[in-house]
Amino acid sequence: MQPRPILSRTIRPQIDSDWPRLQQALSEIGGQDEQTIVSGVDELHLESICHRIVHQYGIALDLGEPTVIYLETIRKTAEAEGKYIRQTGGAGNYAHVKLRIEPNESGFAFIDEIKGGVVPQQYIEPIELGIREALQGGVIAGYEVVDVKVTLFDGSFHEVDSNEMAFKIAGAMALKEAARKATPVVLEPVMNVNVKVREEFMGMIMADLNGRRGRIEGIANEGHSFSVRAIVPLAEILLASTTEWPEYSVQFARYEVAPRRGGFGGDDPGVTVNRPNRPPGRRGSIALNLDAEY
Repeated sequence: MQPRPILSRTIRPQIDSDWPRLQQALSEIGGQDEQTIVSGVDELHLESICHRIVHQYGIALDLGEPTVIYLETIRKTAEAEGKYIRQTGGAGNYAHVKLRIEPNESGFAFIDEIKGGVVPQQYIEPIELGIREALQGGVIAGYEVVDVKVTLFDGSFHEVDSNEMAFKIAGAMALKEAARKATPVVLEPVMNVNVKVREEFMGMIMADLNGRRGRIEGIANEGHSFSVRAIVPLAEILLASTTEWPEYSVQFARYEVAPRRGGFGGDDPGVTVNRPNRPPGRRGSIALNLDAEY
């Protein structure tokens, strides 16, 4: 299973006539859907992609800032219905679906529990498509919603006015409404950080990790130095220089619920979400350091 990207950055050719070649390069490298955005599992991965574009395809690049990829998910089960009823000229549009959304351990699952033909079979696939597209757009902060199971259990149709597009829209409407009721949260990538430091600098390193919302996982004595293990949000690592870390390694750990900040949340009082501050990152022409440890 391919690791999920946790960073992205915008790129553009320095010469406008290189746009078609850039699109072709990205298609060959990774099948990117959007020719101006590259995604990767860490900063070195992004640099490696840009390095290939510059040196293998001969395209000079201007780089945007690395951006953390946040996600959304839900924390409880909820139900909702979506109705799409429109009259446009002489044609009508009618679709009605009821669905249940609940947390799923891994990935997306769609379950069809329609009985008695209350929703004809030809409309089931458009409903699922509408649900999938709604998940891509997020429900509280515009980030992709992951790890959910959606069960379609009821609905209705009109023999004349129902059509696939109407059911696609109704599916998306129902998904959005159900997800807002299901305690949605924002997820942020957190990293395993291991910093090696001499004893006299231990206090400074501990304070720095705590200041980045880091959680100390352990400290090991390695003779003349100590190894400090911590979990640190990726945004906090990118937010400021890590030059005070003399020797360190960083690896992706998992996604965790981002802490709440005031003034942002879903419709329900119990929603504990925030819109995380995106790190400023670095911008400019391509400058690669493939020897970096990160």
